Amino acid sequence: MLREHIAEILVHEDELRQRVRDLGAEISQAYEGRKPLLVAVLKGSVIFMADLMRALTVPHAIDFMATSSYGAATESSGVVRILKDLDEPIEGKDVLIVEDIIDSGNTLHYLRGLLLARNPASLRIVSLLSKPARRQVDVPVDWIGFEIPDKFVVGYGLDFAELYRDLPFIGVLKEEYYRHLLGEED
Repeated sequence: MLREHIAEILVHEDELRQRVRDLGAEISQAYEGRKPLLVAVLKGSVIFMADLMRALTVPHAIDFMATSSYGAATESSGVVRILKDLDEPIEGKDVLIVEDIIDSGNTLHYLRGLLLARNPASLRIVSLLSKPARRQVDVPVDWIGFEIPDKFVVGYGLDFAELYRDLPFIGVLKEEYYRHLLGEED
């Protein structure tokens, strides 16, 4: 039923699988001989993180952070709130932030600064998606799965009002559906 709310598919399921495998190989090579701590930014990156973990060939640990900058909106508010912090200290550890999408860059810029202040041995970033046209803050990203146009996307963990996360692809949500969910119907 939710598939009918999709205007177009930007990244198909098979493309996602292949790119995550490729990222896993590249990241494994970069961390050879080390044990990175993968930090997923909840909730959107959970599916990406699970698939990426299976693609890695190096031992690794995981932890989670939750932030909020969207709420039930289609654009970031620019105000980042930490809803869940890490369970363990990261001092001296090789940390890899696993992000679903870089839009304005505000959230990732904030998280990067917060985590660097905790003195990790290294801090790198992988993001499944990047929207360069929306960037307000430049953030150094080590690996990007796909660059996408400035469209509101859902699927593969990304949601709108907690819907569409389970779609196996990255799709553009039809405007009338998010306008309806926001109560902005004409």
